[in-house]
Amino acid sequence: MKSSLILLLALANAAQAAPFAYVPNEKSGTVSVIDTATDQVVRQIAAGKRPRGIAIDPSGQRLYLSDAASSALLTVAISDGAIRSMPLGKSPEGVGISADGRYVAVAVEESNSVTLFDARTGAELADIKVQGENPEHAVFSPDGRYLLVSAENAEQVDVIDVALRRQTGAIAVGLRPRGIGFAPDSSRAYVACELVNTVYVIDLATQRALATIPAGKNANGIAVHPSGKQVFVSNGTDGTVMVIDTASNTVGATIAVGKRPWNMALTPDGAKLYVANGRSNSVSVIDTASARKVADIAVGELPWGVVIH
Repeated sequence: MKSSLILLLALANAAQAAPFAYVPNEKSGTVSVIDTATDQVVRQIAAGKRPRGIAIDPSGQRLYLSDAASSALLTVAISDGAIRSMPLGKSPEGVGISADGRYVAVAVEESNSVTLFDARTGAELADIKVQGENPEHAVFSPDGRYLLVSAENAEQVDVIDVALRRQTGAIAVGLRPRGIGFAPDSSRAYVACELVNTVYVIDLATQRALATIPAGKNANGIAVHPSGKQVFVSNGTDGTVMVIDTASNTVGATIAVGKRPWNMALTPDGAKLYVANGRSNSVSVIDTASARKVADIAVGELPWGVVIH
């Protein structure tokens, strides 16, 4: 009894401390938990059989993961690893959560839809059809007004009005849009288009592309610095991350990481970027001030992405 109490207290303290990076490992069926103060893996959490997309609620108490094996959205309590499962269509991928923690959205490939949930109750609110085939990411704008949806077989980003719960527009971009990130004030979105090796800069007010920025081969993941002054793009084939200056829309640095870098996340202060390397089974850590890699951390097999809280 005493040892169980000590374990529960330790888990509770771990859940309250911050920040931690959470990395879903698609082949291992786990989430690796990294202490960003030490860059050490401190815990592995069981999370279905093929966890892909991941989001974390603003309180830092729950993870939301898509499990491709069970076609479900998993809610995982960080304190004790308890799992609740909500059914989805086949082949769910990216998971997004609104900044206020009210909604969770999941891109579902085979149904060409985005499923919207009430984050607190787990109730399904809507299954919203989109035009792009095989949607991969569904990302909320910081102001909560829009969901932008990228799809593997598309040359557009689909726009969902969250209040109306339907697609209201589409923004032309390059072939195979993937990662999406927003400026902190929701004025701009940045979209990596994999098959044209380009990042598109989108004006949310007009819902049009303002600029294109050449990236590396198979541009994929996007992360936006909290200041809004830098955007990071991962290049899957090149094994690099590029740093884009948002004032000039030019690449200022290119940093070598692991094999097939994919989705990424920044610490809340923007000091460090964590990059999931799918074929290296690792996470690379980049110091954003110096634009250099400072660590490689071994995680599970086929890491898909990162969230940090």
